[in-house]
Amino acid sequence: LLALEVDLADEQRVAAAVAQAGPIDVVVNNAGYGFLAAVEEVSDTEARRMFDVQVFGVWNVLRAVLPAFRERRGGHIINVSSILGLTAFPGWGLYCAGKYALEGLTESLAAEVAGLGVRVTLVEPGYMRTDFLRTQSLGLPASTADGYEAIREMTAAHLAMPGTQLGDPAKAAAAIIELAGRDGGPLHQLLGSDSYGLAKARLDALAQDVEAGRELALTTDIT
Repeated sequence: LLALEVDLADEQRVAAAVAQAGPIDVVVNNAGYGFLAAVEEVSDTEARRMFDVQVFGVWNVLRAVLPAFRERRGGHIINVSSILGLTAFPGWGLYCAGKYALEGLTESLAAEVAGLGVRVTLVEPGYMRTDFLRTQSLGLPASTADGYEAIREMTAAHLAMPGTQLGDPAKAAAAIIELAGRDGGPLHQLLGSDSYGLAKARLDALAQDVEAGRELALTTDIT
């Protein structure tokens, strides 16, 4: 085990850590933290810090590992997203924005490297019984605005949730290890029955939305 403390937002330090680690077969991008606030309550600094970890930090790792993966035509990239990369909750706008960006980045990457022998997987967990919802890993806005009482209630409910989440983190880790050892598998791998249920509901809602807008959509073609 080689443990290296790295600032993911520092591309040079990320590259140095990857070089120090030696040959790499599997990369798991799992760094992240939560943030609960209305969209208008999120400061520019808070937003940029979140994207530094969830998007630009991942991009730094990808740029560091992909050249070797391409050269030997092998390797597996596992990006840990969230069910909130597929659906959105009020009060989670900043976190969802980062995870949605990660999903788009990863889907494009998967298509780009499919012919190079490099596998790519998105892991989308639901609520896991970890410390993720404790204040050391959950950001809160520096100031709040009137009118968002429902978000304050949701925040209080989440702060009281640790110890009651449905997902088992040890089983989630075992599932990721299983994914790393497989020859194939889906691009999107949900973890948890809550994640599966929310994803299905999102698909149904999206399908209804697409059909509701169909008539207007078809009027914009050049005929």
